[in-house]
Amino acid sequence: MPLETSPSAPAPVRQIANLMSGYIDRLGAVWVEGQVAQLSKRPGMNRVFLTLRDSVADLSVTVTCSRVTVDSLPTPLVEGASIVVYAKPSYYAPRGTLSLEAREIRMVGLGELLARLEQRRQLLAAEGLFDAARKRPLPFLPRTVGLVTAPGSAAERDVLENARRRWPAVSFEVAHATMQGTRCAGEVIEALRRLENDPEVDVIVVARGGGSVEDLLPFSDEGMVRTVHALRTPVVSAIGHEPDTPLLDYVADVRASTPTDAAKRVVPDVAEELSGVAWSRERLRTLLAARLEREQHTLDALRSRPAMADPRSLLDERAGELLALRDRARRSLGHRLDRAADEIDHHRARARALSPLETLRRGYAVLQDDGGHVVSSVDAVAAGSRVSVRVADGRVHADVTGTEKTSTTQKDADG
Repeated sequence: MPLETSPSAPAPVRQIANLMSGYIDRLGAVWVEGQVAQLSKRPGMNRVFLTLRDSVADLSVTVTCSRVTVDSLPTPLVEGASIVVYAKPSYYAPRGTLSLEAREIRMVGLGELLARLEQRRQLLAAEGLFDAARKRPLPFLPRTVGLVTAPGSAAERDVLENARRRWPAVSFEVAHATMQGTRCAGEVIEALRRLENDPEVDVIVVARGGGSVEDLLPFSDEGMVRTVHALRTPVVSAIGHEPDTPLLDYVADVRASTPTDAAKRVVPDVAEELSGVAWSRERLRTLLAARLEREQHTLDALRSRPAMADPRSLLDERAGELLALRDRARRSLGHRLDRAADEIDHHRARARALSPLETLRRGYAVLQDDGGHVVSSVDAVAAGSRVSVRVADGRVHADVTGTEKTSTTQKDADG
């Protein structure tokens, strides 16, 4: 029943706010469609705040949800995306604000399409089709450039004119195909295979001008992506403008922001190359002149040396050194010979001192019997036997007339 009030009995603000909160709570959870006008993810918070705007009227409402709900979406939630939320309306009486507590979020329209494309991208990436390791470098100067584009399109004109302006001798093999609509993917795949089978084609460019997401949808076709992945020839993707990123951009070896950018990437600039050649030639000339100058200075320094001015001076110096070494060797050899002679004399004297003949020279003699045996005792000879006496300069033969044995006392006295 309606609230009864009057100027004399007005209702306080808190009562009205509480009644509004009760009415809104009874509404229950509802599905709401709108466009994300503002998105706020505060670090460290588990709540996400966004503003949902009506697509027709100038009206918006605040939506809060858990971070898990937003992070679990198949494609990142961004400002401008169209979504449908299942939310419970609530009215916060102390501030007088109305908000929606979202329990589920779904992408619709373009957002749903982008979500499907993102899911497809993740699946193909998991298979390794977009790995950077398989990207092949473009040839510096291709023999023939293959071009897949629509006949008479601005993209074809941009690629051909800019490439020929950069390198007039560049050769193109153009394979026309429908670049949007239902036939686009099949015709582009057929054109790619035809250029792949041409042995003269060193690089393939797929070019199309800008367009809506729906227009560029064929270039995210899974069959086209797998065909490009299987090609041996490097592929340059030049689809749309810089913000556009169809799946062809991920699998291609090089992504060009525009068809004009693709022309700059596939062929070098002849003016820059000629300038580079001229600079390299001048650089080589400078380096060679500096090298020759250094070698000439070295040669001049060698020529200025006294040995080069008069080579005989070096020989004379070496001859003097040779004579000095020879004299030194002679002196060293003479000293060694003198020391060796002294040693020989010393050893000779020692040997002579130990020789029996030297003992005989001092007056001793050796007595031998007829058999040549040395007689060391009177008992070894008898009277009438013949003996020989060896002295220093010969022998004396004698007959023994008698022997006399010396007493022990006498021996000790003699000793």
